[in-house]
Amino acid sequence: MPVPRQLFNEIRQIIPPLNGSLHKGQSGRVGVLGGALDYTGAPFFASISALRIGADLSHVICSPTAAGAIKSYSPDLIVHPILREDQSPTEVKPILSSLLERLHVLVIGPGLGREDYMQNFAKMALNIAKEQDMYVVLDADALWMIGQDLSLIKGYRKVVLTPNVMEFKRLSDNAGVDPKSPPDEHAMRISRVLGGVTILQKNKEDIIATDTGSTLSGSQSTEEQVVVDTPGGYKRCGGQGDILSGSVGTMLAWGKCYETGAFGDKTLPLSRLPLLAAVGGSMVTRAASRRAFSKKGRGVVTQDMLGEIGGAFAEIFGEDEKGWGVEGAGKL
Repeated sequence: MPVPRQLFNEIRQIIPPLNGSLHKGQSGRVGVLGGALDYTGAPFFASISALRIGADLSHVICSPTAAGAIKSYSPDLIVHPILREDQSPTEVKPILSSLLERLHVLVIGPGLGREDYMQNFAKMALNIAKEQDMYVVLDADALWMIGQDLSLIKGYRKVVLTPNVMEFKRLSDNAGVDPKSPPDEHAMRISRVLGGVTILQKNKEDIIATDTGSTLSGSQSTEEQVVVDTPGGYKRCGGQGDILSGSVGTMLAWGKCYETGAFGDKTLPLSRLPLLAAVGGSMVTRAASRRAFSKKGRGVVTQDMLGEIGGAFAEIFGEDEKGWGVEGAGKL
């Protein structure tokens, strides 16, 4: 089933205009928290994907053991090696809090790992983000983290979870979902247990389940489930989930810019932003996967997808998207 036209048009409302009216930072400032000795690729893929889909600035918050490698991958990334194993969360908190105040969204999990010190920093970062009313994406080992304590995110509807097949099964078990219930209801059941947060279940077709009712206004709960069937490639790269988390993160950052009045008319209910970002990020990532696979086939790797993100975005969202062979592209 295609994404409903009304929802698709709502996604387009949170896309920053390419007309020269915005200054640096008003198309999104994204943070990715992850990256330790064994994991440097994942935070790179998530953070560079944020830029490739259209964020203005992308920060990586990582361990010093990962910083050198990540910096060497791209000079476009701003790398903060502040997650030191020899420092406590209390010592790092003032620096991290100050950094997060400059961002629109925080993606936690790519390259995080399960070492105690990284998990403790991630938990602290999540709590700071909630205190600052930030949008958050949780992926990879951040999902393992919240699986140990679901109260960390319960009821916080500015968070999007992006589990793959194994992570989704573990999350279902943590949430007490009956394995005998219909599989296409599991995502919504998890969302319900977690107080209406957005679940992006990655699979042959992605399922996004959420409650878009406003918890602030006390309006009636409104559960929504969307199936994204945008064709993807026949091989799923190991880092494709990182591209998805970076893409969803950027769209959430755009939502924050829309919320603060950088662009748009403020007619969209803000409670819908996580759903819109999850659906939009899913569509673009799947299209980028298909485009890369069509060129590289069985040998496709995550790096091949990076160069396809912009074209995939233009394919999905705009005949008038500038810079992709459209007449007048790049002219302001």
